Amino acid sequence: MASYQTYGISPQLVERIKLKMKNPAVKDRVKNLVDGLTKSDLQDRAKVRRLVKSASKVLNENLTSADEDKIVQFVVDQKIDPRNTLHLIKLWGMFR
Repeated sequence: MASYQTYGISPQLVERIKLKMKNPAVKDRVKNLVDGLTKSDLQDRAKVRRLVKSASKVLNENLTSADEDKIVQFVVDQKIDPRNTLHLIKLWGMFR
């Protein structure tokens, strides 16, 4: 798994989001967004883009279309399987 920074995603953006995710209400809203997602959902650019837009609203982050593009590309390229614990551990390690 490549680092999010190699995709041009700002470390400052990631740090802001990590801080916001410490709020239990925000965390629950984001968890509801991703609940039930499958690997094929996370390979579908349109679904990932909608997810990024929804999450940015929940997190009150104004993303540029370039930021959205970078995040969508990052998610698709990771080939994440949300039902695979090893994938989730690798992701967790990337954003610790």
